[in-house]
Formats: sequence, C-alpha cells, structure tokens
Amino acid sequence: MSRDHPEGTTTALDTAHDADAPFLELLARGADAEAYERPVLLARAGGLPAERIAALERAKLLALRVRAELEGRRRREAELSALFETAHDLAGPRDVDEVLRAIVQRARSLLGTDVAYLSLHDPARGDTYMRVTEGSVAARFQQLRLGMGEGLGGLVAQTARPYVTDDYFRDDRFRHTTAIDAGVRDEGLVAILGVPLALGPDVIGVLFAADRRARVFEREQIALLGSFAALAAAAIDTANLLTETRSALAGLERANEIIRDRSAVIERASDVHDRLAELVLRGGGVHDVAAAVSEVLDGTVAFTETAPARALEASRAEGHAVRHADDWIAAVAAGGELLGALVLRGHPGLDPVDQRTLERAAMVTSLLLLARRSAAEAEQRVRGELLDDLLDARDRDPRLLRERASRLRADLDATHVVLAARLDGTAPDADQEAAARRRLWSAASHLAATRHGLAAARDGGTVLLLPLDPGDTATDVARRTARHLGTAVHEAVTVGASAPVRDLAAHPDAVATGYEEGRRCLDALRLLGRSGDGAAAEDFGFLGLLLGGERDVTGFVDRTIGRVVAYDERRGTDLLRTLDAYFACGMSPARTKDELHVHVNTVAQRLERVGRLLGDDWHSPARALEIQLALRLRRLTVPAAR
Repeated sequence: MSRDHPEGTTTALDTAHDADAPFLELLARGADAEAYERPVLLARAGGLPAERIAALERAKLLALRVRAELEGRRRREAELSALFETAHDLAGPRDVDEVLRAIVQRARSLLGTDVAYLSLHDPARGDTYMRVTEGSVAARFQQLRLGMGEGLGGLVAQTARPYVTDDYFRDDRFRHTTAIDAGVRDEGLVAILGVPLALGPDVIGVLFAADRRARVFEREQIALLGSFAALAAAAIDTANLLTETRSALAGLERANEIIRDRSAVIERASDVHDRLAELVLRGGGVHDVAAAVSEVLDGTVAFTETAPARALEASRAEGHAVRHADDWIAAVAAGGELLGALVLRGHPGLDPVDQRTLERAAMVTSLLLLARRSAAEAEQRVRGELLDDLLDARDRDPRLLRERASRLRADLDATHVVLAARLDGTAPDADQEAAARRRLWSAASHLAATRHGLAAARDGGTVLLLPLDPGDTATDVARRTARHLGTAVHEAVTVGASAPVRDLAAHPDAVATGYEEGRRCLDALRLLGRSGDGAAAEDFGFLGLLLGGERDVTGFVDRTIGRVVAYDERRGTDLLRTLDAYFACGMSPARTKDELHVHVNTVAQRLERVGRLLGDDWHSPARALEIQLALRLRRLTVPAAR
C-alpha cells in the first residue's frame, strides 16, 4: 500500500510530528517547565484547528514527563555523587568534625533547604546537643539541647524513626518545650525533617534538614537524608574505633615503658634514700623534703596539716600511704600524735617502690617536725625567761638585756606595748584548763616570735611584749591580738594593753608597770561584758579607776594632766591653778580672771597653752570631766600642790 498523500493534505502522523518539534527543542535546551505552555498558547492564539491544539497538548504532557524523568535522573546522579564523595571522605584520615560538616553542607545543598544541622546523644546527661549546623543564624538555636521525647528531634531519637513536619508549631505529635520552641522561633524554622543516626540498635544522634517556609518533603528526600545519616553514623563509629585503637596502643606502649623503667624505679628509690639522708644531715626543712620527693616521683608533693580525715586516719593506722581519688596521702605522725600529711597530687598510678618512697619521706618529715618543734619550744622558753626578767628582775644590766633580746631578733630600744591576755571560757576540769592555757601560751609565743616580741605565761594567762608599728595605737594592737589568739585557740581571748612603753633596756621597770596597766584594762573589759575583745588604758579614761581591781590614781592623773604639771614645773607657770579656777567658775573666762585677779587676756593665753598641751578637745564634756577629776585627785594626793 502506498504511503504517498495527495498534495495539500496532512495526516495524523504529520500533525503529531509537527506538534513534537517545539517541545523537543525545549527539552534540548533545558527550558523551565513554564516554557512548555507557550506552543499551546500560540496555537490557540493563531486559531489553529482543534486537532492541532490537541496534538500539542499531548506532546506537551509527554515532554513534561520526559523532562521530569531527566530531572530526576540528574538529581539522583548528584545525590549518588555526593554520597560517593562523602563515603570517600570516610576512607581518608580526615577529622570527624570535618566529615560531619561536609555531610551537613551536602545535605542542605541537595535538599535545597535553608538550614541543615546534626545533633548527637550525650550519655552523661541523657539528652542530645547540637554538634554541627549549616545555614543557622541564631545563637540560641545553635546551643539547644533536646531531651528524649522533646521536640521533633527528641521524638526521632526516642523512636529511631524519621519524622517530618510541614509546620513545626502546629504539629502536636511531639512534646513542645519553651526552650526548644524559643530556639526554633529565633531561627525562623517552619518545615523540619529529622532522621536518626543509628549504630545497630542504638541511636547516637539526629540529622535534620529544615526550611523557613512551609514545605512538603518527598519520600526520595527523606531517603536521601537517611543515607547521609548512615554515613554520619559510620564516620562517628570510625572515629570512636580509631580513638579506642589509639588508646589501646598507648596502653601497650605505656606497659612497655613500665617494663623498661623497672630498673630505673629501683635506682630512683636508692637515689631518694641518699637525698633524704643528706637533707637531714645538712638541716633541711619539710619543704625541702617535699621538693626532693616531687622530683623523684615526677609529681607534686606537698606537706599539709589538713588532709581528708578518713584517708589520713587510714594511713596512720596502716602505716602506709593510701590512695584518695587521684592523690596519695601518707600520714606524718610521731608516737600517737598526728602532725600532718605528705600529699602526692594528681598521680593515681603509683607502684610499690614509689609508694614506699613516699612513706619514707613522711617518716623523715616527722623527724624534722619534731626537731623543729623542740627548737621552737626552746626559743619560746628563752623568750619567756627574758620577759620574766624584765618583769621581775628590774636591776638587770641594760647591755646584757639588749644582747639577749638581739639574739631573739627583738629590739628593746623600740616602742612596745605590754599586753595581758586571758581565756574567757571555763574548763570542766583542771587538766583541760591547763591544756587550754598551754594552747594560749603556745599561740602567744608564736605570735611574739613572728612579731619580734616576747611572751611568757603568768597569773593564769599570758603576757606579751610587742613592738608598736608606726601609725598603730595600743588599742589597735590589743584588738588584733585578741582576734589572732582567739582564732588560734578556738576560744574567746580577752586582751588588755598598756600605754606605749619606751627604752625598756634602760628602764625595765616600765614593763612591770605596763603589765599591771594591761591587767587592769583586761579586768575592766571583763566587768563590762566585753570578753573576747581588746582595749588599752587610753580607751577607759577615769572609768578604769572605777572598774579596775587596783586603782592606779597616780597613773590616771599623769595620763590626764601630766603634761600640764610638767610644764608648770619646768616654766614656773600657773596653768594648773588657772584650770582649777576655770572649772570652779563654770568655765567662764570673765569670772576666772576675777578669781585669779589677772587680766582676761592672761586667762585666754593660759587656756590656749593648756589646749596645746592637752589637745583641742580638752574642754569637751568627756575630757573636761576627766580633767576635773584628775585635778581633784592631785589635790588629794599632793596637798602641797594647792
């Protein structure tokens, strides 16, 4: 049968071929889907026959199916290429963080999402945390932690299944929390797809892809993200295995080193024995021992008086060093007395030879401490004897006193304060009271040694002679001493101080006088209910006369108006008589000048001189009262002065 057609006629086949031509051209140049409507629209606009338009419609649908197939193949090719590249990354010795970042970046690119991120499980806290993010802009979102079942990611981690939502905030399949919702809102996410990272039956994290607009994720995209998640899990597993392998190799290497170093350990033990013996012979201290053992044990060894009680007691009972966490503790004891401990810090692994080295060092330390204590007690006795001589033997040779004080690093030519200190508590029995007094004497002796002063036990308490620093007052010294001694003995200690005393070598009787003054201040403090405090004679004024057990009238008069008395005696003036008249006349200069039969200017000049001698506040109510009392007492004790 002939295939020829009469001229001017077309067949259905020709029509189909003509309809296919424009779409083939569109396929060839990879045009957008919208461009496939143009041939049909042009045909309708040109008034072509219905058959022609129908043929174009069929050709368009066929071309769009072909285009979709080609697009799908290209997409699958890109996906396979990305998966291949990621798998290739895993084969190399790349850092696991770098591989995870590459996975998240490729997932975001291939799925065409705004954001992609990966979270990992934290076994210690029982939740998941953000490990890698790509495209994220919100700091709070990047720091999110999701508990099991919290948020979409928590649901994925809990069920080990992929989950997708096209509108996060309207989805009630998972539990919303304020923190997670705030982070998602900060990032502006709407549609989220999450797939589990699984190693066998265990979920170790979640891989996410998310958009800031509503979106439906297709099945192929879910499968693709799942493939990336599998690769990410493989990367993490590989890194974990590599870490374990390296750790095992390090352990083997360490074991080999231990075997090689065994002879060196024995050598070190001999070396430390020689070093410790040398330290004792040349008079080394506790810290020298600790430094020597630190060097030998290749760690940090320190002596301490406070260590964990249970470990310290176990070490003393067993006679061996004991482990406490990552430290080793060796008790330093002499007889039944615990003196402290040597602590080897941050060295949990200690072989028997090194342990024995630490124990030997603790024994040497106890010997050094006992020797030091004996020397300190001897020095305390010498200091006490010198102070006793200053208090009792007032006719001592000043030169010998200075020499004795100099050997104790004390300077008797400096200005000092004499302090009387006493415990305020009452012990249940005589033995405990004696022990408390010994503690007070020991603490006072230590304070005196550090301050270049002297201390001695006396009258059931302690007496101290401490130098007065520039800018300090006797009151300052008394209060500081009360606080220091109270802290040292863990009981309230009351301290009374004398006025400053000077030139003690030439006038040792000033020490005894100062001690009596300090005791009166101490008694006054206790009568006033100020136990545990410190004060000096200058703090009480005439009240000290009323409260003290022995009333020092002469001392009070001298402290109050002594400078005026001395001025009158040297200059032959009448300041005391003027003061008497001034107070007798109600502190009126006009009436005073009539009483003395002098000019009012003379009264004013004399009172101005009194102010320079006694201080500008001499006519304040408190000072005026003390001055009047001192004037009256002087009249009573020295009648001829009237």
